[in-house]
Amino acid sequence: MDSLLAAAAPLMVSAFTLWGAPVTRLEIVAFVLSVAMVACNIRVIPWGWPLAIVSSLLYYLLFWKYGLYGDAVLQLFFVVVAFWGWWQWLRGRRGDGSPLRVHSMSWAGRARVALCVAAGWPLLGLYLDRYTDSTVPYWDAFPTVASIAGQFLLGRKLVENWPTWIIVNTVCVALFAYKALWLTVLLYLLFIAMAAVGWRAWRRLAAEAS
Repeated sequence: MDSLLAAAAPLMVSAFTLWGAPVTRLEIVAFVLSVAMVACNIRVIPWGWPLAIVSSLLYYLLFWKYGLYGDAVLQLFFVVVAFWGWWQWLRGRRGDGSPLRVHSMSWAGRARVALCVAAGWPLLGLYLDRYTDSTVPYWDAFPTVASIAGQFLLGRKLVENWPTWIIVNTVCVALFAYKALWLTVLLYLLFIAMAAVGWRAWRRLAAEAS
């Protein structure tokens, strides 16, 4: 990991200061790619997935540097799932064999997702608390576990991915503010607004497809 951070050192140089904290070139590039990614997701454009791969790799380096280990490892997970999601959006099928399209979950499905997140959160928090030097193990764990759920929902074009991201991003705003990652705080505030737009747009698409 030290060698990766050393290789990325030119990108870790401060580009400017925001509210008393340095903003690196890496954070700026990741910011721009992430906004483009979500814009593609809202419009159901598959190019959002390769953008997710690149931005996730950049955020992996940034979060590791700031000791947000849960969120850092989550970015590597995002890279793997992005390849799966990209394939799903290009070639995915529903249970009846029809092409994958935007649709909603049943209440039972929503309950299962919520239970999985509720079970995984304390387990990951306990792990981070015991085996890393994270200063915010449980607050780091929640968006990590909920983001895993959100990513799979997004990959299957389920409307429920958007309210999941609203919850995740709200928690992340507080977490990144605590770490003084101010540009990323602004990014996640923007993500909240974009997720609300995406939720509305995908509910309309799901209604039209039903």
